[in-house]
Amino acid sequence: MRRLLLSMLLLASLSACGAESLWAPNAEVARYRYTAPGPRTLTLITVINNRSGAGGHSALMINDTQRVMFDPAGTWTNPRAPERNDVHFGMTPAVLDNFLDYHTRITWHTVEQTIVVPPAVADEALKLVETNGAVPKAFCADNTSKILRQLPGFQSLPQTFFPVTLMDAFAKLPGVKTRVYYDTDPDVNTEKLEPETPVKARVDG
Repeated sequence: MRRLLLSMLLLASLSACGAESLWAPNAEVARYRYTAPGPRTLTLITVINNRSGAGGHSALMINDTQRVMFDPAGTWTNPRAPERNDVHFGMTPAVLDNFLDYHTRITWHTVEQTIVVPPAVADEALKLVETNGAVPKAFCADNTSKILRQLPGFQSLPQTFFPVTLMDAFAKLPGVKTRVYYDTDPDVNTEKLEPETPVKARVDG
């Protein structure tokens, strides 16, 4: 285990000595700001390989005074979701569908775990992701778990580099609701990097 973690750290340091910093202008962030109805929530999103069961990616959606997606070291982009250092603003239902459809492919399925939180917890989560900074490659679960562990009620979660480990621990929190998405799209999925692409995934649970 120690050797594996050291290898991951070395790979990350070689491939991303400094993560790319992106900063959308204020006008774009304000233009696409979206506030979702309903209670404040946190949604952990995990992408899992259908063949091996290994986790490929972790992301965290925060529904606060606005809904944003913290997509650390992610490759997804959408012109209607301006980005500031891995935080995408403007997560409308259509943009969220596009995010899920981009990640869900013939060899990958996506797990969405949502939990209702007090407004103060959602406020703190939003502040933490906005101040976290851009994340190097291979550190998505590490940064997501680090942020979650700083929130009241989430301190029991492990600090981990492994998306499935984080997902399994998150599932044990009281009140979590889970959806699983499947799709038959090919692995070369870059055509999904367009606005308003309807999700075609099957939903379980």
